[in-house]
Amino acid sequence: MNTLLCVMTILLLLFLLGVPIFMSLIASTIIALLISGDLSTTVIQNSLFDGLNSFPLLAIPCFVVAGTLMEKGNITNQIIEVVKQIFGRMHGGLGITTVLACAFFAAISGSGPGTVAAIGTLLIPAMVRNGYSSRYAASVASSGGTIGILIPPSNPMIIYGIVGNISITGLFTAGFIPGFIIAAALAFTAWISARRQGFSGDATQPPFNACVFIRTCLKNSFALLTPFIILGSIYSGICTPVEASVVAVAWALFVGFVVNRHLSCRDIYNSLLEGAMICGVVLLIVGASTLFGKLLTIEQAPMQMTNLFLSISENKAVILLLIIGLLLILGMFLETLATIIILAPVLLPVVTGLGVDPIHFGVILVVTNEVALLTPPVGVNLFVSSRIAHVPVESVARGVLPYLAALLCCVLLITFIPAISIWLPHALGYGK
Repeated sequence: MNTLLCVMTILLLLFLLGVPIFMSLIASTIIALLISGDLSTTVIQNSLFDGLNSFPLLAIPCFVVAGTLMEKGNITNQIIEVVKQIFGRMHGGLGITTVLACAFFAAISGSGPGTVAAIGTLLIPAMVRNGYSSRYAASVASSGGTIGILIPPSNPMIIYGIVGNISITGLFTAGFIPGFIIAAALAFTAWISARRQGFSGDATQPPFNACVFIRTCLKNSFALLTPFIILGSIYSGICTPVEASVVAVAWALFVGFVVNRHLSCRDIYNSLLEGAMICGVVLLIVGASTLFGKLLTIEQAPMQMTNLFLSISENKAVILLLIIGLLLILGMFLETLATIIILAPVLLPVVTGLGVDPIHFGVILVVTNEVALLTPPVGVNLFVSSRIAHVPVESVARGVLPYLAALLCCVLLITFIPAISIWLPHALGYGK
């Protein structure tokens, strides 16, 4: 039996049986190696070690810890207070505030579900109190949270950069313009949905006053400086992404303890625990996927995938659409990091062979996975917002349909206008 066919069959069966992703990857690879007898089993421990022996991986738990500390240290609430000054009284003002607050918090956390949890915990109850339906509140929070994996720092981009050996700083730079476009599209969708459903703005919010707004910004200046401190340290060349993640933790501790005085020792412990748990999950998947990827490379899976796509069409646009379709389907069943880890080594040679910039493809990969955060049965954001709003997941899934349409339009826009993704990193000397 062909080794590649064997490993894919076993992997699919394990997925259907509900075996955890990292165990499915390891078990299918080991069984395939034993059946084929083509490779020494020493490749197993070597590949697992190589996957874990990656310095950039340290950035992920640090950004998670920083995001949690900022949530508990009242920084998130201060960001929301500033955004509400501008949009609070509009139709769907709290929905727009939720999306824009998610975009701002995304520049801190790097996680989609983490962004939903941080912003949704505060704004979903506020929307319900102001007459918005629970479904609308949960839908806009879960949709806004998708921006968390695109606007830098982004955990999926870190993983893609490691897997594809691509500049993580270049990928971070590429996420800015697409991130702002998607934030604008989701905010507009929130406004349209609110007008259709008759949800007005926050009646308790006073009319916009420039002097009051400036005072609010000055009062919350340390919170507003957070993304500039983190990202500025990267783009100025002072810090690598890993060092910037440590800076983020230090800044969160300083603002939470010294400035806002909202952090406690218990909060720090819980933040470190959450970072360790997420890091453990990521390391397990990365190590397992490195072993899986080694087998795919040896069995020439990238070449076979290239030949398969080229047998359908040699048109770059058609192949990109096929890849997007594949990602959308797999995103319904696989977690974002797992999708990137499994597919990036296979698809990257295909697209680069067609002349697609690796940084541009990274943005396409991440943006398409934003859609996956909202598609059941594994739409993580849906479950987070559903728990906060106390509404069934099925109801939230129906509520996000307009936002899914907006996201899909953004996916196509970013795919077929590469300059949106690559103009800024190329201007700063990253990529070609």
